[in-house]
Amino acid sequence: MASIGKVARRTFLIGSAAIVGGVAFGVYQIRKDAPNPLTPGPGEATLNAYVLINADGVTIIAPRAEMGQGVHTTLAALVAEEMDVAWDDITVLHGPPAQAYYNQAVLGLALPFKHYADTAFIHNMRQNVGMVGKLLNLQITGGSTSTKDAFDRMRHAGATARETLKLAAANQLGVDATTLRTKNSAVIAPDGTTLPYTALARAAAAITPPDVNLRDKSEWKYLGTSMPRTDMIGKSTGTAAYALDSKLDGMKFATVRMNPRRSGMVSYDDSVARDMAGVAAIINLGDGIGVVATNTWLAIQAAEAVDITWEKSNYPETTADLRAAVIASLDNEPDSTARDDGDVTAALDGTEITAEYFVPFLAHATMEPMNATALYTGDALTVWCGNQAPIIARDKCAKATGLAAEQVTIHTTFMGGGFGRRAEFDFSVQAARIAKEFPGTPIKMIWSREEDMRNDFYRPAASARFRGVVRDGAAQLVDGKIAAPSVTHNSSMRLSGQVPPGPDRGHVEGAFDQPYKIPNYRITGHLTEIDIPLGFWRSVGNSFNGFFFDTFIDEMAHAAGTDPLQFRLALAQDEHAPSAGVIAAVGEMSGWTGQTPANIGRGIGFTYSFGTPVAEVIEVEDTGNGIRINKVWIACDVGTALDPAIIEAQMISGAIYGLSAAMQGEITFADGQAEQMNFYDYDALRMHNTPQFAVQIRETAPHLGGVGEPGTPPAMPALGNALFDLTGIRARELPLFKTFDLIL
Repeated sequence: MASIGKVARRTFLIGSAAIVGGVAFGVYQIRKDAPNPLTPGPGEATLNAYVLINADGVTIIAPRAEMGQGVHTTLAALVAEEMDVAWDDITVLHGPPAQAYYNQAVLGLALPFKHYADTAFIHNMRQNVGMVGKLLNLQITGGSTSTKDAFDRMRHAGATARETLKLAAANQLGVDATTLRTKNSAVIAPDGTTLPYTALARAAAAITPPDVNLRDKSEWKYLGTSMPRTDMIGKSTGTAAYALDSKLDGMKFATVRMNPRRSGMVSYDDSVARDMAGVAAIINLGDGIGVVATNTWLAIQAAEAVDITWEKSNYPETTADLRAAVIASLDNEPDSTARDDGDVTAALDGTEITAEYFVPFLAHATMEPMNATALYTGDALTVWCGNQAPIIARDKCAKATGLAAEQVTIHTTFMGGGFGRRAEFDFSVQAARIAKEFPGTPIKMIWSREEDMRNDFYRPAASARFRGVVRDGAAQLVDGKIAAPSVTHNSSMRLSGQVPPGPDRGHVEGAFDQPYKIPNYRITGHLTEIDIPLGFWRSVGNSFNGFFFDTFIDEMAHAAGTDPLQFRLALAQDEHAPSAGVIAAVGEMSGWTGQTPANIGRGIGFTYSFGTPVAEVIEVEDTGNGIRINKVWIACDVGTALDPAIIEAQMISGAIYGLSAAMQGEITFADGQAEQMNFYDYDALRMHNTPQFAVQIRETAPHLGGVGEPGTPPAMPALGNALFDLTGIRARELPLFKTFDLIL
């Protein structure tokens, strides 16, 4: 492993390079790809949009945001695998806002097909639709698409760089390039002469790269292996740069106080705050105020001292009224019918089951609150921020400050959590607007935790109504209605100013697209028209539909008198072999028998999402002093496991995120504003109540699956189903602490 000093020095040198502008060289062609946005500094060379070399080694430019999920490690391995870079030589940096880093995979998810049943034709169609992302400059981290999007593109970047460096070496040595080989960041001649990449880079930059073939999986040495995390040293030593770590000479500090009812201001009196020593300015932001001071704590105190009269909310003001609006939508005509197999209106023999479910609004609750640092100079703006969509952040900041996009530089930093929240631009724009009032002075703007909770873009509350029929131990019919405000519509209007055409697939994902062979199977979506701020939350619609659909499947299994695991297995085995495989695997891992002692409960949950089937078994125990989660077994099928350790970590973290929400996550409203303020009333699993985990990774699926989100949806029903096994009480509403005596 490289030394800390070497990493710090190299990062400084690369960081000082001009990674803006445009020279086109060696870009992997997807039809005709975007220009290379990297402009090398003195002594550096860019071999394509993903590779920059200088005297200290190879820097790989990652097109996706590192939020702790390990994506920089996997993306680096994609390049290094083909380029034969020594792992210790690698530095990884976030890519700048640039069309070259568009996400091709994310738009393909929107096609209204059952993802698990993709044929080769539909898979190619998803990729072709994804090309529109280039036209839309869709540089975004989300939808568990980072590795799927990068899998071919970044391997090609590594392969073209390797072959171009070999051509440069061949020219220098006067030999045929086919006689050369590469290893550990160097080209090696037959006589043993070794030329390091760092010595060849400038000559290689003048060579048109050849066509290349990618290596077969059997030749991989990095991919398929658990690699040391590229962010490990920085995060272990405190040298990793988060937006909160931004330090610039002459910096002032700011915070905001926005309308918790998410509208505007009637008036405000800042006389007390203005007289506080160290307060530099109170700025009217329209829907709130910005405060600039000599330190963050003073800015927060001054913001609280401002007497503000807020406008009323544009949505129902109480939790009860919001809930009623969502449930009432179930009686409206459907906005979508994403699946309608057989005839759910036909009279069928068998046992009929009905159930209604409800889940609340949820916050993202990232550990690092929203923040950004901005420097406005009159003709330029520089912003340091954690973000999942740098082009959107750049363009929104440009508009807010009256600059052209090319006058704005966005530095994407590490993030203390994203979960979809940092795809938004509000905090970056606020920093930019405040900085414009102080030309030449860097402004570090940080939200308080309370501001972060009250001004989130929430996961919506949702409700569902299901009817089913079972006969001879098997499902004959499932008819489901799902109601919620539309995350896609709400967020798309904010981010792009328009609503995507067609039915809202995301509203019913996790229910209509499950790989079960049910003769009569219909899912309809019913959109609730309320203007409450919503955003993409880890696993999006799957987060509530996974709970609804799988809990109902469990209810059907019990009504049929069939073991819940075997019931699911029978539904999946003739419909989708990878899904059946994970259900069978999690049964074997957990030693599932369907029988548990009196004080133990076990439940299974299954959801197919983001191209990955995931099954989870959860064991709970009544300790006499509350119910504890003992263990969670997880089986997933990702198609190709690029980094097993990262996949395992993501499955576990996804499950913890889902369990935290299932057990105690809830945003409630009174007087139009969220009542939760901090982690004391919106908490997550802690060390004392986090269970043990075991993860099995399978590779039978035909295509690469996502890993960042699929662990979240099945955790919620698995826990509810385990509690039913323990207590006989069926959980049809979250959070579960309201019904069960959980150890929190």
